[in-house]
Amino acid sequence: MQRIDEKDRAIIAATQAGLPLVPDPWAEVAKETGLEPQEVLERMRAMAERGVIRRIGLVPNHYRLGWTANGMSVWDVPDELVDELGEKVGALPFVTHCYLRPRSLPEWPYNLFAMVHGRSRAEVEGKVARIHSVLKPHVRSFDVLYSTRILKKAGLRIRRDVTPIPHGSKG
Repeated sequence: MQRIDEKDRAIIAATQAGLPLVPDPWAEVAKETGLEPQEVLERMRAMAERGVIRRIGLVPNHYRLGWTANGMSVWDVPDELVDELGEKVGALPFVTHCYLRPRSLPEWPYNLFAMVHGRSRAEVEGKVARIHSVLKPHVRSFDVLYSTRILKKAGLRIRRDVTPIPHGSKG
């Protein structure tokens, strides 16, 4: 498990909802955390290298870009092939998320999930057909679950008021 110090925690807390939309976001984060902009950049790079943060990047709002048809395709494929098949599906350029999930038999037979977006349901269905062509002849059944509204869209959040556990302590 990777540990973070108080400075790293402050940087994460200041950036977890996104970078400030200003000409120099690093200076703004530095001002909020009491650090120098160069130290903010160096610490973020180091946290990314250690795997504490996955990446620094933009997350476009696909709804505002016109991608309003969002379908979670769910697939029933043999468990012994799900890792291999999931790798192939996850590599498709239009699949944004690909997951292995446990079945809940008999009601829920699906174990492979792949999220696709499109400007229309027809576009999503075309992409699902491409996934089907990658998975056949191993597909036993599948469905597409379309989003109807966004309830929450956020990752893990670190509270700013929590004191980090010191190194060597058991938490």
